[in-house]
Amino acid sequence: MPILDCHVHLNNYNKINKAEKKILSLEERLNALLESMQNNNIDYSIILSSYKVDNDRPSTYQIIDSVKRHSSRLGVVAGFSIDNHTCEDLEDYRKWLKDGLIKGIKLYCGYEHHYPYDERYQRVYDMCIEYGAPVMIHTGDTLSHAAKIKYSHPLNIDDVAVDNPELKIIMCHLGNPWIIDCQEILYKNRNVYADISGLFVGDFTLSVESQYLAKIKELLNYVGAPHHLLYGSDWPISSMSSYLILAQKLQLDQESSDLLMFKNTKSVFKL
Repeated sequence: MPILDCHVHLNNYNKINKAEKKILSLEERLNALLESMQNNNIDYSIILSSYKVDNDRPSTYQIIDSVKRHSSRLGVVAGFSIDNHTCEDLEDYRKWLKDGLIKGIKLYCGYEHHYPYDERYQRVYDMCIEYGAPVMIHTGDTLSHAAKIKYSHPLNIDDVAVDNPELKIIMCHLGNPWIIDCQEILYKNRNVYADISGLFVGDFTLSVESQYLAKIKELLNYVGAPHHLLYGSDWPISSMSSYLILAQKLQLDQESSDLLMFKNTKSVFKL
């Protein structure tokens, strides 16, 4: 069974991982991603660029340029921010969507202090609808103390889904800790999906793993089937190997496992 990871990064997270002292270059981070994919039998990963560009966060263009030799194994989703990106950036995104160099666009609500239904995001939604590409939206807790989580609550996604029925929306991180609210949005809106990435920093402990297994199983029971759930890890924030163990312990039947681990991602991103 192939495994597609819809949510990884090439950002420098050394400030989070205190054990890692060395600052890695973009090429070194890319090699670390490919090595982790190889070690964990991940066939394809989608790299998300950030909501801003600095020494720790490469631009979408830098990522596209870095991964072009590995296009059979890596895709790119472009991060977008009202505060940090321009109309020219969006025109680049339009060209890259048309040329297949990016697979979708990511919004970082919470990190950016705007609700996802802010009318200034509509141009992103219209572009994604035009090219049949998904928009990924951060929901739930954040790594930054400067973020404001009222903007990242999963209930905010309902407005976007209702007003844009042709738009494919992916709620990142199951809206954690508001997973019950996330499952209602999934149940109600056929155009909304969610990935299971980034629920824990590093490796799951047994107690945390047990907690999230129960919550994901409850979500699946409520929604009915994993037709709108995507496998993602949030590497390097979260451990790929630990995430694969979590997915295995869900004990899904073969059809449901195939949907979670690769079929839904393949369909939504048109891979």
